[in-house]
Amino acid sequence: MVSYAWRLTGSRDQAEEVVQEAYVRLAEAAAKQLLEKPAAYLRRVVHNLALDHIRSRKRRERIFVADSDTNLAEMASTEASPEQQTLSRMEIFRLQEALSELPDNIRIAVEMHRLGGAKLREIAEALDVSTTQAHYFIRKGVAHCLTKLG
Repeated sequence: MVSYAWRLTGSRDQAEEVVQEAYVRLAEAAAKQLLEKPAAYLRRVVHNLALDHIRSRKRRERIFVADSDTNLAEMASTEASPEQQTLSRMEIFRLQEALSELPDNIRIAVEMHRLGGAKLREIAEALDVSTTQAHYFIRKGVAHCLTKLG
């Protein structure tokens, strides 16, 4: 499944995230009803999630920087118009505010993954949780930030 998702997303890390989330959804669906063809269901979920990742990649990349040396305050372009700079600074401030509202474990997971480029297993080890829990923290934190930036 990871290879399939990798071909769709073009990213091993995103493929791993997609497959992890797909298995969570498969488990949830199987708990509610008997799945006639669980492998086909899983493949369809992986496909749909991969497409979702592709669609939202540009927005996430605009909001989160994978380079750990980049300071959030430096994200506003100095070559942009004064209006664009102000809007960028306001968005950065809202992002910092959204991150500060998160519980520590979720905030750390999001910062490690989105700002530091850490992999799920590294985050899980650092927070002493499972990779599934680390993935949940990231999903929950990113969703919160995106909602706040709306």
